[in-house]
Amino acid sequence: MKMRLETEARVLIASEEDKPRSAPKSLWRGVPVCAYLAGVGMLLSSLSSLSSAVRSTADLTMAEGHTLLSVDYEIFGKVQGVFFRKYTQAEGKKLGLVGWVQNTDQGTVQGQIQGPTAQVRIMQEWLKTKGSPKSRIDKAKFHNEKVIPKLEHKDFQIVK
Repeated sequence: MKMRLETEARVLIASEEDKPRSAPKSLWRGVPVCAYLAGVGMLLSSLSSLSSAVRSTADLTMAEGHTLLSVDYEIFGKVQGVFFRKYTQAEGKKLGLVGWVQNTDQGTVQGQIQGPTAQVRIMQEWLKTKGSPKSRIDKAKFHNEKVIPKLEHKDFQIVK
């Protein structure tokens, strides 16, 4: 009976092979497997609840303490045929913004950006000064700026 209990006890103790190679021996020696697994379970549970708490930018609302802004824009200069829409979409997504961008018949690019005020301001500066690598921005007009209670778009679209 004593021999069987010792064998069962050894099964419940994490073996030297189970420990990570970088961990000091003292961390794993004598730790019951069930305690180790319980810790892993708690970690996974914490990560799961954290991931459900983190939501995409599209779910932001003013009620959660975020001031959301919507701004329409029109960019003048050499902005068509230079991948301006593609770069605008990529920059908007990088900043966590939503909205749209399209070419106009007048040779300009227009659109709308929505998101947290700080990110919208960064995007406005990008539209005024940077654009795509081969573009030349002569003027940027921003209008219809307003605080919104909720984002009106799901992502950042190129309108054709």
